[in-house]
Amino acid sequence: MNTNCTIVGIAGPSGSGKSTLCENLQLALADKLTLVPEDAYYRDGSHLSFEDRTLVNYDHPDSIEHDLLAEHLGALKQGQSVPSPVYDFSTHTRTTETTTLPAAPVILVEGILLLAHLELREQLDIKIYLDTDTATCLNRRIERDIKERGRNEEDVRRQYRETVEPMLHEYVIPSRNHADIIIPTDHKNPTAQNMLISYLHTLC
Repeated sequence: MNTNCTIVGIAGPSGSGKSTLCENLQLALADKLTLVPEDAYYRDGSHLSFEDRTLVNYDHPDSIEHDLLAEHLGALKQGQSVPSPVYDFSTHTRTTETTTLPAAPVILVEGILLLAHLELREQLDIKIYLDTDTATCLNRRIERDIKERGRNEEDVRRQYRETVEPMLHEYVIPSRNHADIIIPTDHKNPTAQNMLISYLHTLC
């Protein structure tokens, strides 16, 4: 068993800055850290028509295969590499490929619903929640989805209004109560980031 492995969960609303923080942590810790994105574990929608796939509520916990994610975190904790799914956001399907995630001293898992799932919470040694107001989150999501996922602003706003925001209030925000650390991220927060980097270095 890899007793020196620490699993750190970073949760918070879509657009709260999770990806940016994780990218900075990766740069700081290099091969001492393995990143596991929750959204790689979206369930495959290839059995549905494309129209039906677009109607799925991707912000509901049922849209993510959390059992598989928890299984993979357990294997990483044991020092084993895992074959993470590769999800295609443009088609709402999993590809036939996988990405090999190696074991490392620090396993960083990030996603909106990590702290809303009991089995996942139990896998996390450190639970972090990024706290950001909804207006900032929406603006960041619009920018990301237009740039990275080929969507238009009207569609992004509609989805946010109809599914993202309701799930935010039902699942994501209440999960903040399970966090060990809450970091305000309405603006850049280098102090919190640097403190986290310094602490993670002590674990390696």
